[in-house]
Amino acid sequence: MKIASSIVLSALLVAPAVFAAQKTITLDVTGMNCATCPITVKKSLTKVAGVSRADVSYEKRQAFVTFDDTQTTLDKITRATADAGYPSTATGVR
Repeated sequence: MKIASSIVLSALLVAPAVFAAQKTITLDVTGMNCATCPITVKKSLTKVAGVSRADVSYEKRQAFVTFDDTQTTLDKITRATADAGYPSTATGVR
């Protein structure tokens, strides 16, 4: 009985990780006006817990962010860019 209880308990503890989903969003960051702006935007995004990747394009004025939706939210991600001085708007989520 102890073994069965241990297996059930282990499954319950691991279950939330199974439902985690990596999502990628595209942010319009129109306030970038120099070639060093993407560095600041990228630093602000990668400091958000749950963000695993951030690619920022100065030419497109966009950021592409991959994150774990169980660890962060779109609001926290856009707040990070705004707090760095670059307000952003989500234009796509996959």
